[in-house]
Amino acid sequence: MPLNPRRRSLLAALSAAAGGTAVLAPGAVHAQVKLDVPFAPTNFTLIDTMLRVANVTPKDFVIDLGSGDGRINIAAARDWGAPGLGYEIDPALVRESIELAKVAGVSDRVRFSERNLFDADLSRATVVTLYLGVKVNLRVRPKLLSELRPGTRIVSHDFDLGEWKPDLHIRLRDYGSQVFFWWVPARIAGTWTARLDLPGFGPREHTFVLRQRFQDLDAEARAEGAKVGLRDLRLAGDGLTFIMMEEVNRQFTFRRFFGRVARGPGSTGDVIEGYFRTELEGQRSETPFRMTRTAVAEPGPEGAWTFVRGS
Repeated sequence: MPLNPRRRSLLAALSAAAGGTAVLAPGAVHAQVKLDVPFAPTNFTLIDTMLRVANVTPKDFVIDLGSGDGRINIAAARDWGAPGLGYEIDPALVRESIELAKVAGVSDRVRFSERNLFDADLSRATVVTLYLGVKVNLRVRPKLLSELRPGTRIVSHDFDLGEWKPDLHIRLRDYGSQVFFWWVPARIAGTWTARLDLPGFGPREHTFVLRQRFQDLDAEARAEGAKVGLRDLRLAGDGLTFIMMEEVNRQFTFRRFFGRVARGPGSTGDVIEGYFRTELEGQRSETPFRMTRTAVAEPGPEGAWTFVRGS
């Protein structure tokens, strides 16, 4: 498809990417195409903001769900060095995306697929970009939670993901637009045990019960011979931090934990490893720790995702 001068000028000025999309509801037939979200290009400044917020690097693989004329993927590849894939149901926009990528010199790093985004393969994604609308965002949310790996970044122009609150929300007053950002949270709800080697006290068995709603956590802890409390829990992707307060013989100790859900071959997500810092009588130390999950609980809200052991 030949590019008209307006499109060539647009590409030359492109400093980031776009949004608008066309999608099908799950189970729809391509022959009966209904565009749930009409194509509407995103302001270049917003696109640049989206990619900066997602901290895109050449190590990433960017998937744009509802890629329109391909601007997000083209910008990510050209300006940030990140390869990627755009899913778009409108064949005319897919053809235009391919031509624009050629003119931009990034056709070797980006591809575009004429496909319903609900059938998209997300397995390679480290970053997912959205500009879909409220209703479509809510319909695609379960797919994002169930198929994306913990720590994958999601960035959306103007529309949030309902009950799944963003980790970062930016308002661009000059453009009347918003950018929302999420890390896909690891599924860590359940009961965990750890034998912690505590400076000044020696080894002690601890039990942690974690309750989870998306990335939001509340928890309780028990330990032999001590009163224990937890505060400042934060889950960012597969990274967990919290402060543990212990009282033994009226002596209070605060320890800050930094852990990560173990990955790799054979990993079931049932191990968190890291270290904790202890400040005691003016001295600070760092001690490794390992938590093992002994019972899995279903994260909420009901239906948001399903925990499958070994996924």
